[in-house]
Order: sequence, then C-alpha cells, then structure tokens
Amino acid sequence: MKTTAKIGVVLLTALAAACSQDSQTQKNNENTAAATAVDFQKALRKQLIQAQPGDVIEIPEGHFQLNRSLSLNVDGVTIRGAGMDKSILSFKDQIQGAEGLLVNASDFTIEGLAIEDTIGDALKVNEGKNIIIRNIRVEWTNGPATENGAYGIYPVQTENTLVEGTVAIGASDAGIYVGQSRNVIVRNNRAEFNVAGIEIENTIGADVYGNVATNNTGGILVFNMPNLPQPGHSTRVYNNRVFENNTDNFGHEGTPVAAVPAGSGVVINSNDNVEIFNNEIADNETANVIVSSYFSAGYYSDKSTQKDFDPYPEGIYIYDNQFAGGGDSPDHLELKALKVARFGLTGSLPDIMWDGAMDPNKMVNGELPENLKLCIENEGVGIINVDVQGDFENISTDISAHQCSLEKLPKIVLDFDKPQEEPAAENEVADA
Repeated sequence: MKTTAKIGVVLLTALAAACSQDSQTQKNNENTAAATAVDFQKALRKQLIQAQPGDVIEIPEGHFQLNRSLSLNVDGVTIRGAGMDKSILSFKDQIQGAEGLLVNASDFTIEGLAIEDTIGDALKVNEGKNIIIRNIRVEWTNGPATENGAYGIYPVQTENTLVEGTVAIGASDAGIYVGQSRNVIVRNNRAEFNVAGIEIENTIGADVYGNVATNNTGGILVFNMPNLPQPGHSTRVYNNRVFENNTDNFGHEGTPVAAVPAGSGVVINSNDNVEIFNNEIADNETANVIVSSYFSAGYYSDKSTQKDFDPYPEGIYIYDNQFAGGGDSPDHLELKALKVARFGLTGSLPDIMWDGAMDPNKMVNGELPENLKLCIENEGVGIINVDVQGDFENISTDISAHQCSLEKLPKIVLDFDKPQEEPAAENEVADA
C-alpha cells in the first residue's frame, strides 16, 4: 500500500507538472500569436502609409487580428490576398476607427481577401476613379444583427467602378452598395443575410448582372434619395437570381432601408430609367418586384430640404423575367390585409407591386408621356397599383396601361475591364 501511495503521489506530481507545462505552452503560444498580430498590423499599416503608385501590397495566407482601421490615400496601388477564404483580416476586437479599410485614391485594385467583423463599414472607397473590387468577402460572422456595420462593400462618389466575384454577408444596411457614382458594373457577386443585398443609390449608369441575392430583407435595390450631390438614373438589372429574400429587417431605425419590407425581391424607389430583365426572381414573400416613390418610403417630409428632388420613379421597363412564387406572406399589416382582401387567405399578391404615384405636372391628357411610364412586357405577370396618392382608395390590378415598351439603355463599358470567371464554389448559393 505504501508503494502504491508513493506511485500515486509521483503520478499526481507528474500530471501537475505536465498541466503546468501545457498551461505555460498555451500562454506562450497566445503571447506569440498576439505579438505576431501586432507586428502584422504595424507592418501592413506602414506599407499602406508608405505606398507608392504601382505598388502591390501582398496579404499572405492566414487569419490576422487587427484592432485599428486601415487607410490608403495613394493612387495606383493594388492590395492582393491569397483568396477570400485564405487571407482574412478580422476586426472583431476593433478599438479604433470604424471602417476596416478606407480608401481615398484612384486606380485602385483590391482582390482575394476577406474583411470580417468591423465596427462600421468593411471596405469603403471614397471619391476614386478606376476602381476594381474583385473576389473580396466581407462578413459579420455573428449573422444578421442591428449592431453589425452598415455597409460591406461601399464605393461612394466614384467613377468607372467594377465590383465582381465578391461575397457580402450580414450588413445592417447594404452588403454591396454603390452610391453617388458614375459608370458602374456590379457582376457575379453573392449577397446574403444583409438588409439590402445589393443597392445602387443616386448613381448614373450602372449594370447589375450575374449576381445572386438571397436571404436578405430586400434583394436588389435601385434608389434615389434627397440631399445627395446627384440624382441617379439609367440602371440595368439583368441575369440575376433574386430569391427568398425574407429575412426580417434588422436595419437601424430611421434609415431608409429600415422601411424596406421583408420579402422584397427587386425594389426601385424614386429612380428613373431602370430596366429589369432576364432575371430569375422567386419566392420573395412581399413582392418579387416593388416600384415605389418617395411617398411610400416614410420619409417624404425630408423632401422639403431639397426643392429639385424628384420623388417619382419614371421610365421603368420590366421584361422577359422568370417569376415564381412570392407575395404569399407580405410584411407590414397593411399589406397583409390587402392580400387577404384582394386575393384571399391562400392567395398571393401579384409579382409586381406599384405604389401608383405619378407626377401630375408631367401628365398629358391624364396620362404620362410614353418615355416616363412603367412598362411591362412579361407574359403571365400581374401588377397591383396600391394608389398611394389617392389614400389607397382606387387599388387596381389592371395591367393594360403598362403594356408598353421603352427604348433600351446602353451597355456600361469600362476601359480597363477584363472579365474574369469566378470559380463556381466561391459564388454558388443552394436553392434550398
């Protein structure tokens, strides 16, 4: 028994020593990792500050913790990672700044990396020309939440901008947002679990195609808002898959997107000359397409601060889309009541919902001129006009006034554009 007791004591002592060694090893590893993260952050910030035109800043493969915003103010720089799931910049413990990366520069390219869990916007590019954002993933890894940053990929006041092959997840405003810009292509991206999947706002000349928008509150938005430097127009939304955008709205109260009903597929608000064609739009529970004026957004009182703001969507052309499902469980009590009253408990709202607002100052003999109409050439598709200007007194499903066509918009061309195909695994979303 004594021998056994001695062996037990020896074993306990050995185990205690081993545990102590393991604990010390773990602490050493954590300290090393922390030191490495600090060194990486310092080195990267230094590279960005000292960058010269023509520089390529490489982000190696790895998961890097950063606690301060990054910025770049030099033209002609490329930031390149090893892939959106290989080179990961995490801002989960961010203590300084709002953005992950803020760029005020032209001739800028960023590709092949991820930006995660920023306090504010993940990637903001401000006032640059010739911008390429390619194969970038921005994500808030906790899922949809109001405390997440507002914008994922966020070029604003830019010219000649390409956003392609990116993935945006969890933004409390828009996953991919292009605002107040000119000459834009947004293609082959995936937006999921954002309030707005893809949003084009106050932008002149945009092609939005080849994208997947699903599980957002609203799939693809084309908006005009007042009190911004320019009104937008001329956007083509085509060859996209926009389905099951039924996530509850988690936007910040008082922001425009907070008014977007859950279950919205493609939404046009106060924007002009917009084409929606050759898309697959399905199972968006409020409506597959919504065309609305600023009157319907809940912010019309703000219009008085900008006298020349035009709240009416005009020159809207919807044609050759594939619609399925949708409209069966609309958000907002008023829309639910409308659905039941018009189509019964088991019925659905039509694929296209229009608020019916038209500018009375542009009417000729009680009608809008042809080039300002909402035109629909989509076989078997219905519309509901909710008559917002008439206090919803004359709700109608008559499509005859919309059976017209408009002159088609030109293709957007970027001089530097060389299309690249994204591997299917990077950009696919399962239907289920």
